[in-house]
Amino acid sequence: MVRPTLSTTSTTPSDVDADVLVLGVRAGTDGAAPAIAPSAAGTPDALADLDLGSIGVTGAKDQLVRLPGTGVAAAGIALVGLGSALDAAAVRAAAGSAVRQLPQVSSIALALPTDSAELVEAALEGAALGAYAFTRHKGAGTTGPTRGDQRIEVVAPADTAADATVRPAIVADAAALVRDLVNTAAGDLGPADVADVAVAQAEGLPLTVEVLDEHQLDEQGFGGIAGVGRGSERPPRLVVVRYEPASASRHLALVGKGITFDSGGLSLKPAASMLGMKTDMTGAATVLAATIAAARLGLDTRVTAWLCLAENMPSGSATRPGDVLTLKNGKTVEVTNTDAEGRLVLGDGMAAASLEQPDAIVDVATLTGAQVVALGDRTTGLMGSDDLVARVRAVADAAAEPIWPMPLPEELDARLASDVADMVNATVGNPAGGMLLAGKFLERFVGEGIEWAHLDIAGPSEHKGGGYGWLGKGATGVMVRTLVGLAEELQSR
Repeated sequence: MVRPTLSTTSTTPSDVDADVLVLGVRAGTDGAAPAIAPSAAGTPDALADLDLGSIGVTGAKDQLVRLPGTGVAAAGIALVGLGSALDAAAVRAAAGSAVRQLPQVSSIALALPTDSAELVEAALEGAALGAYAFTRHKGAGTTGPTRGDQRIEVVAPADTAADATVRPAIVADAAALVRDLVNTAAGDLGPADVADVAVAQAEGLPLTVEVLDEHQLDEQGFGGIAGVGRGSERPPRLVVVRYEPASASRHLALVGKGITFDSGGLSLKPAASMLGMKTDMTGAATVLAATIAAARLGLDTRVTAWLCLAENMPSGSATRPGDVLTLKNGKTVEVTNTDAEGRLVLGDGMAAASLEQPDAIVDVATLTGAQVVALGDRTTGLMGSDDLVARVRAVADAAAEPIWPMPLPEELDARLASDVADMVNATVGNPAGGMLLAGKFLERFVGEGIEWAHLDIAGPSEHKGGGYGWLGKGATGVMVRTLVGLAEELQSR
């Protein structure tokens, strides 16, 4: 993980020493012209009379215009669009966008609206998120971002706490861990490799890690994970990461789908659909990273992450359509589609988590193509218990991670009926309400009286288009900040 040096400075924008001074531009509304939004330390006099319209500056989100550093100590100036709002979400996105678009600039000073602690943290967080770069698979001689040598300062009020960078850096590190794992080629990252990463990441932190191998999974009744992983030469794993502060009164269980590659199994995917299936372990990476962040932040909430890891491959030993698996809670599932495997591994993880009677279970998964059809590439599908769904939605909104609640209609229960087992895992030939049907399946593995929320991140987990905000192409780390925020919210209840 490579990240720049992140700090705050109370030096006036005119005097700050940097290669590029970044100023925010607010888009004009109701006929008004776009204008530079003053930072906590003001706006450089040299730019006070600049006609932004004449140089094509509109203040639109993600617009970045470079200028010479005339009249300021910085070598150059960049104007970045804030949009029409001046809230934390706008500042976070503008900071991230500017840093993302200046990958090889050695030092950047962000003079954005930062006249409150919330805005300072938003700017720092956006900058740290925008500085992400994945270079593991780049060949020798490849030129690209040099983020490790980069220095980023946020112009902030003089009374800003010295530790203002701590939380933004930890949260950005958590998102970067997810992005690193998900961007890594599946050939280099099987279930055991993810388990090794979890053990390494926990070192030196108040965390314990338990790893169950394929033999222990069979012995302890994890039929879903074992069944999905049966066709691969790289056997499955269940990794349990525990953060247990002595004073915590609340327990949050996080369950993540960790299919390190999803071929579809014997229900083989078409070639085009198989491309990119290295991302199918995003849920497991997300719950791991959120738990590590909770430990680094010293939150007063007990957090347990369940990483349900398997590689879904076709072979002579693979689970067949029509086979019946017994999951951790004793319920049996007739496998009608081996490509509906995520709910099988999650069922095991959720049943095991329920045995500990946590206050809440949140599962995270790249679960259904139906989520993408219904909500697109940026909005996470949210289902579960009404109270927890409302709280998760509020936290996600505060983190500016788009999310939308979906129903769990009772009539879908009939579609899960099996002639030979307790339920089927999919209704082949009937795609209607696929995201909702998956939610109804998972609901059966939540212990009685436990609040539950399901996050389907199939679309938002990966960005495939042009950059926006702090995101370039590739894994996004979506929902890490929401899960950390939820753990923080629970400690105050």
